[in-house]
Amino acid sequence: MNEIEQAAQIIAQADALVIAAGAGMGVDSGLPDFRGPEGFWRAYPPFAELGLRFEQVAEPRWFVRDPALAWGFYGHRYNLYQRTTPHSGFGILQQWAQRMKHGAHVFTSNVDGHFQNTGFAEEQVYECHGSLHFLQCVEPCCEEIWPVGDLAIVVDEETFRAEEPLPLCPYCGELARPNVLMFSDGRWLWNRSETQRVQFETRLAGLENARLVVIECGAGTAIPSVRLMSESLQRAGADLIRINPREAQGPNGTLSISTGAREALEAINSVLQS
Repeated sequence: MNEIEQAAQIIAQADALVIAAGAGMGVDSGLPDFRGPEGFWRAYPPFAELGLRFEQVAEPRWFVRDPALAWGFYGHRYNLYQRTTPHSGFGILQQWAQRMKHGAHVFTSNVDGHFQNTGFAEEQVYECHGSLHFLQCVEPCCEEIWPVGDLAIVVDEETFRAEEPLPLCPYCGELARPNVLMFSDGRWLWNRSETQRVQFETRLAGLENARLVVIECGAGTAIPSVRLMSESLQRAGADLIRINPREAQGPNGTLSISTGAREALEAINSVLQS
């Protein structure tokens, strides 16, 4: 029995599902791969000229030093996420969850909102790094987080700088920023994500006697938030299926599948339907 057949067998016997998703989950939808500076610079050439890596651009200081650059980067990502259709793997995961007694719970470091766009309910999703679909004050002047609504950011496709007007805080009138956790970020308002965390952990606590399977897709070791959560559930007795084309290895007992998320999920689903 190969890894795909083993995964299908585990999923068929499970009655609860945790979906753990990192940045690699979105690559099959056509989103850029920021792995290493070369991948980031291919997606955003002007930052290569400035010698800025992803982790340097994704810092809150740019909203103070150069708001057009900061909103050019995050506005372009937001627009890209809005135009991108989540790949078939998202729908497959939802179908599996609907057949399970206890459904699915999502833990993701992605900020694109693609699980909700696929049909997962807000209360099913824990976005540990926040979401580009919500804003907060740059300062922040208060603890308020609000939906982007009909946000429209015009970005110059050659310079990747945003044009005026930029989003403003409705509470103080100063600049707004995405409610996402950035690098060296001491001003991220985490109360929305904290509410999701409590919901996630409460639901998991109710699965004590369930046969739980964790399907992890595209979570790397560079920022290990997702992998650590998956492995903590594995230590508590869950089955762990780790899907990753480069870093599929895991603790003893991990079922490792060294392909992209869409390819693996489609292959497993084909076995389940046969």
